[in-house]
Amino acid sequence: MSDKCVTLGLAPSFGFGDRTGLATPGHVAAMKRCGAGIEAIYPQQSIREMTRTSRTPQQVMDDAMQAARASGWSGDIGADADHLKIPEDVDVTAAVGFTFFTIDPSDDVDQKADDYDEPTLREKFSGAHSDASWYESYLGKTVKLDTGTTIELDEQACMRAAVKYGQAIKRALKLGDYIKQVNEQAGSDYEIELSVDETDQPTTLAEHYIIADQCLKGGMKLVSLAPRFIGDFEKGIDFKGDLAALEASLKDHAAVSSALGPYKLSLHSGSDKVSMYGILASATGGRFHVKTAGTSYLEALRVVARHDATAFREIIDFSRERYETDKATYHVSATLADAPLTNDADDLTLEREYLEKWEDVPVGKGFTKPGRQILHCTFGSVLTDAKFGKIVHDCLKAHPDTYSEVLDDHFGRHLDALRSGM
Repeated sequence: MSDKCVTLGLAPSFGFGDRTGLATPGHVAAMKRCGAGIEAIYPQQSIREMTRTSRTPQQVMDDAMQAARASGWSGDIGADADHLKIPEDVDVTAAVGFTFFTIDPSDDVDQKADDYDEPTLREKFSGAHSDASWYESYLGKTVKLDTGTTIELDEQACMRAAVKYGQAIKRALKLGDYIKQVNEQAGSDYEIELSVDETDQPTTLAEHYIIADQCLKGGMKLVSLAPRFIGDFEKGIDFKGDLAALEASLKDHAAVSSALGPYKLSLHSGSDKVSMYGILASATGGRFHVKTAGTSYLEALRVVARHDATAFREIIDFSRERYETDKATYHVSATLADAPLTNDADDLTLEREYLEKWEDVPVGKGFTKPGRQILHCTFGSVLTDAKFGKIVHDCLKAHPDTYSEVLDDHFGRHLDALRSGM
């Protein structure tokens, strides 16, 4: 194992986010047991998560790398600076050795673009045309994919792409240039992922084609793209939607990535999406990246539930108080009414309703309990609270074997499902 993180290229990869700084031994255990053929990213944290947990990029890097080394990991390690929006985000993560830079231009995506009628679309396009100087170069083009699907870049498709993603593409290219500049000046290798998944509406094949083509023509070192796929990819639970339709869509998106790149397809909100992992791996020919984060925090709470049931009840109560506020930036559907009050349930029921247990889940499926989303969204409030943050960290430090065991089991199921499609 190198002392520094490296780029992973087109190899299939899996990102283990760690919001406590104590999860890496369990991540390593799962990779050693079930991760053959998949590359690991242990240091992974978004700027948003670092802010919510009061951690610095240096702390994230040090916690992951030191633990990986102590756990006997000998393979390569990538490092994901996630959801970068401004140059300052790049500066602080590049300075400590991150190698995989995820650009998030979602603030510039028009989230209502798919719903505009033609007059509204034309009106919006007249204002967005300056952000989409590429418009005429795609207009009228037809792209035939290896799957047999044809992408028609007609006027409607191109206008809608310009309105929906015009500003976002400009931001992505600008930040991509900055990432290139910073790393070339430092003499550091790097790779870029583009995230356009945090939208309400799916990314069409035409939009995927235009976005990726513009990024590559603009000189971006694009190794991975995260579209917004069809179906629902809510935080903390399994995929919700038609798996057959998703498979057909993934094959088409993978065909676009092969035609233009190649580059990997990335699945964000990848935690617990066990039912579709094999499909993702197969449809992409093993050229995928999966990103997880919140599920390791939930497994930390499982350790608290099993060793300090009273504290777990208090964390549930606190999380319920924070949920309506903290869920604002997350794609979730759970309501407080979907999970029991602590006064109405015993300890085992609370673990089943708020964390779920694998023995209750059909083989090949992931977790579905709404209570997980209540705990998932409130991680920042819990971990930065003077009382509850200390409880969680103290419990994990007192019971490291339990934490490693539950993470090994949890991520082993994720990795096994992915490898079933490779």
